[in-house]
Amino acid sequence: MEDAAIVRLYWQRDEAAIRETREKYSAYLRKIAWQILANHEDCEESVNDTYFRAWNSMPPQKPGILSIYLGKLTRQLSIDLYRRKTRVKRGGSEYALSLTELEDCVSGGDTTGEELGFSLLHELTHFRRRDIWLKTLALWVNALHWFNPLMWYMVRLVERDTELACDEDALRRLSPQDYSGYGQTILAAVARLQKKPD
Repeated sequence: MEDAAIVRLYWQRDEAAIRETREKYSAYLRKIAWQILANHEDCEESVNDTYFRAWNSMPPQKPGILSIYLGKLTRQLSIDLYRRKTRVKRGGSEYALSLTELEDCVSGGDTTGEELGFSLLHELTHFRRRDIWLKTLALWVNALHWFNPLMWYMVRLVERDTELACDEDALRRLSPQDYSGYGQTILAAVARLQKKPD
């Protein structure tokens, strides 16, 4: 169905407008939401909210190009949802963020004092290096240029390189005998994170 006919259905308050919009644009809208949220349930919520927002905004809106109008709605709704979901995790300080990340890396009762020390060293090295500001800058640049695949790649590189630099800096503070224990702690934390359900 043509865009003009779909818009006409919205103006006539015909529920078939949502069905036709879903058939024609659901994949396009999910792709936009996925690039921001990277979570299937959140993407589905954002796309459904797009249909609802389109229903409530037409009339009075009468978009000339429906795909652009719906894409703009999805992008804004996805960004709002992302901000809502990540707002609590920020906690207001780098220290609080480090503790949150440390909580994810260190399991409950089976962690030794040495592993806890290595994990603290790693997170405090991030804090000392102010890595959170670099990662925040990378995410802002990515948010501004979300349509550019090189920006998504750049964020991955920034995350990888900050972790490698943090590990290198932390190892400088350790004796060579502790290198193996530090590496085992990092690998165990990664294994726990991969097993952890989202």
